[in-house]
Amino acid sequence: MIAPTCYLTRALIDPSTIYSRGLKDTYAWHQLVWKAFPKRDGKERDFLTRLDDKPNGTQILIVSPTEPTRPDWLSGQDEWETKAIPSGFFQVRRYRFQLHANPTVKRVIRDAAGNRKKNGKRESIKGEDGLRAWLQRKGESGGFFVLESAPLEIFSGVSHFSKTSKNSHPTNGTHGAVDISGILEVTDPVIFLTNTFSKGIGSAKAFGFGLLVLAPV
Repeated sequence: MIAPTCYLTRALIDPSTIYSRGLKDTYAWHQLVWKAFPKRDGKERDFLTRLDDKPNGTQILIVSPTEPTRPDWLSGQDEWETKAIPSGFFQVRRYRFQLHANPTVKRVIRDAAGNRKKNGKRESIKGEDGLRAWLQRKGESGGFFVLESAPLEIFSGVSHFSKTSKNSHPTNGTHGAVDISGILEVTDPVIFLTNTFSKGIGSAKAFGFGLLVLAPV
């Protein structure tokens, strides 16, 4: 298999830029990252992001099928580096992984007559057993499984967002954020690359969730 090209971008944003740009939540970050992919008005998002606080700023990781450009909102103190991921990187059987996820399950909601409504309700998945089962379900369709013999490290938190809808009404909310690390084994390299790594895992990907950080074992 000839692996499709994937690009990994690492950016370190200085605290002064974060302050001047008013980067207070995940949606604000998402809007600015879009500026690294110009001339895409009306197109769907095809990149993943991850935010991590560092002692000297905030690190952004971006996985994308096309090479992003350094956006003009960056200052001279901000770092920006993009590299194509070698195809050989995806020929490994096992990886140690880190995942910043929004694990949810969609519950069926019915009306008074008992008919199923079109849009169900998403509920957060919590607890090691529930999260491990959620990951295994994702692996069944995503070309991998999580090793049960390896410890699964889980840290839970809350991620905030604020955005304005098309009718100019502001929306504030939170996502259940879970950081999971462990070891996974690839069962189908093609599906793992094209569906899991390139498209991410779980919901709320536009808010910085779903990107897999991998290190070959």
